[in-house]
Amino acid sequence: MTAARLDVQKIEEALLGGPLRYTSAEIEELSGIPLDLGVRIWRALGFPTPEDDHVAFTDQDMTALREIGELLESDLVDEDMVLQLSRAVGQTMGRLASWLGGAWLRRLGEDLPPDEPITEDLVALALSATEELRPRFESLLLHGWRRQLAAAGLRSVNATAASTADPTSGVALMAAGFADVVSFTRLSRRMDGDELAEFVERFETTASEVIADLGGQLVKTLGDEVFFVADDPRIAAEIALQLAGRCESDPDFPQVRAGLAYGELILRLGDYFGTPVNLAARLTSIAYPGTVLVDRELAAVLDGEGYDISGLRPRPLQGLGRVRPRVLRRPTR
Repeated sequence: MTAARLDVQKIEEALLGGPLRYTSAEIEELSGIPLDLGVRIWRALGFPTPEDDHVAFTDQDMTALREIGELLESDLVDEDMVLQLSRAVGQTMGRLASWLGGAWLRRLGEDLPPDEPITEDLVALALSATEELRPRFESLLLHGWRRQLAAAGLRSVNATAASTADPTSGVALMAAGFADVVSFTRLSRRMDGDELAEFVERFETTASEVIADLGGQLVKTLGDEVFFVADDPRIAAEIALQLAGRCESDPDFPQVRAGLAYGELILRLGDYFGTPVNLAARLTSIAYPGTVLVDRELAAVLDGEGYDISGLRPRPLQGLGRVRPRVLRRPTR
């Protein structure tokens, strides 16, 4: 075992809050959480089930399970809720950890001579830097979570007051939208890894800023595509039109097409589902570069709001039957 490997082991223990001490059976006895539930929580977080005699858990793992046990004593929390939140935490934190790790490696790799491979020493250095700055990142993470929680609560209150949402059922009347990069596969073939990563990051960053500035909610990014929702259909329309027309004023922004649909959306674990979501995605896939397609319901809501809306011939959309798209434009002067 090399010195670098030993350093990584020490850094891993620091990041985990201590060394691995307990097997599954031991963590069950010490935490008070039944083994079956503990294993389901562990898997929901995104980790494989450890062997029965494998030492895989730390003191902080035990503390976390004890706190989950205390949560379960509340009438407002049950096992299904704990598992749902565990999946959300695992998916979100997993992506965030990979993002941060990649950013550190790229930053440290800038000081390397060209074409020098990433070594074990560089990875150890990245982990060491992560541990050194961890308290500040944790503080930022907690602050961001509180701000997002407050924003989500405010959205729920406003939507309920406007009678567009039912908090108890997780159903809301909203506009769903997609915007994707035109000919992304062809463009990506002409780029090396660094160029492609920079291209995707520039698209995601700009799209995220437009959505946030106009008052929409970014649900997720998919590399060459963003999925967003908005309580106000006019906000969704403005987001789509700005993204679709961005390349005309910003030469670094790619050609984009967008699709919007309006109706009842189902919110589950931070994601949105329902026919309007599927319809918006299908409309995006058939839109021409630089254009925005909307469904009948959204066109009716936007009628009289100062937009130019024209109908196209009906066409079959996978899983949705024949649909007549509408083209959404700003009024010509």
